Amino acid sequence: QVQLVESGGGLVQAGDSLRLSCVASGRTFSSYAMGWFRQAPGKEREFVTRISSSGGSTYYADSVKGRFTISRDNAKNTVYLQMNSLKPDDTAVYYCARQCATCRGTYSDSREYDYWGQGTQVTVSS
Repeated sequence: QVQLVESGGGLVQAGDSLRLSCVASGRTFSSYAMGWFRQAPGKEREFVTRISSSGGSTYYADSVKGRFTISRDNAKNTVYLQMNSLKPDDTAVYYCARQCATCRGTYSDSREYDYWGQGTQVTVSS
């Protein structure tokens, strides 16, 4: 059983930065691509970003491109989400997720991910 634990959320003002962390249990972290999703109140969960198992490839939603950066440290079983120039529209619960090894669909589809963290709240005030 894989456990993912996010941390680093909080209440910030527009323009501020936050760094989220997601620590994974288990010995196979480096074999899996990881993603971040978010869900705002009353809205569906949406894709934010994804990083390949090695960290060599990254993808971003257009809404965060240029402001957010995903990275990972496989030695620490941790994936990070650096969020800069935060906007009120970024307010949401942020989830990290592990992309399933055999999935061959679209990386932005939440159905491609088999393990999820409990989420961490990010609130951006104007």
